Amino acid sequence: MRPETKIEKVALYARVSTKDGRQDTENQLIALREYCQKQGWEIAEEYVDHETGGTSKRPHFQRMFADARNRKFDLVLFWSLDRLSREGVKATLDHLEKLTAYGVAWRSHTEEYLDSCGIFRDAVLSILATIAKQERVRRSERALAAIARLRRAGKTDHLGRPRKVVDRDKARKLHSQGLGVRAIAGQLGVSHMTVQRIVTA
Repeated sequence: MRPETKIEKVALYARVSTKDGRQDTENQLIALREYCQKQGWEIAEEYVDHETGGTSKRPHFQRMFADARNRKFDLVLFWSLDRLSREGVKATLDHLEKLTAYGVAWRSHTEEYLDSCGIFRDAVLSILATIAKQERVRRSERALAAIARLRRAGKTDHLGRPRKVVDRDKARKLHSQGLGVRAIAGQLGVSHMTVQRIVTA
């Protein structure tokens, strides 16, 4: 059984997308502040981003994790999981697990089951991990289906990296002039194995 996390200092995280002018982080923050007051928790910091949740490259989000690593608070409180991140299940799960690894708890204000201090934490993380695995499988299946479709259409030249055109005559000429394989490869911008195959063909 896990020891109960003692909560004294809390970080609030609020986010809205700049694309939606109808939303306001202050609405989230008012509710989060009131909740902390009822719990008797001190608010150590408020982190607010006006950015899409589809990336973790949000300035206040990044600063919050840096402060979490330094244990400047005991818990991160957010309005809902999609306010914390909309990067997909795997990335969101990674964020939650990172906070846990730092010794920082997390809690969703509107989703009672999303609470690392609660009895459902392990079950929720297990479910999120399963969904993340299925998400990876679906992505892989979609990629394979796209490749198969291109092959059926005879568009295999679109697959993988574009093939580099090698000046074979120049490679042979440089080799005949006494230049080494690696030096030729450096001049042509290809691997020395490619040059080796050309000059020994």
